[in-house]
Amino acid sequence: MTTAKNTAKDTIETMTTASNEALKDGFEKSMTAVNEFSAFHKDSVDAVIASSTTAAKSIEELNAANLAFAKKTMEDGMTAAKSMAGAKSVQELIEIQSDYTKSSMDALMAEMNKSSDLMSNLFKESFKPINERFSAALELMQSQR
Repeated sequence: MTTAKNTAKDTIETMTTASNEALKDGFEKSMTAVNEFSAFHKDSVDAVIASSTTAAKSIEELNAANLAFAKKTMEDGMTAAKSMAGAKSVQELIEIQSDYTKSSMDALMAEMNKSSDLMSNLFKESFKPINERFSAALELMQSQR
């Protein structure tokens, strides 16, 4: 009878110990997962902030370039108008107008290329931190398999 009690007692202690260890291991794994998720979330928020900051700076640069172009275009138009007003013949007026039109078109094309480059850079650089977070999320999901 004592042997049966000891066996029962040993079995209960073994089960209790195993249960406690399993519970402890499960809790530790859960806490590790929560900590990893919190760190991942913080990094994701930081990526959104970095993305927004980069986009804002790029938009400022684009706006400054557009403003500078508008100012230069206006100044060039005023200069051309003064030159046209001082033309001594119809032929000279046509030449001034032609030169102004050509230079305006060249400047517009150059400005469009510059703006296109700025916009391309804006999208590429502002989405870079977010793309990195998506890659990290995919890696995390794959590592959890």
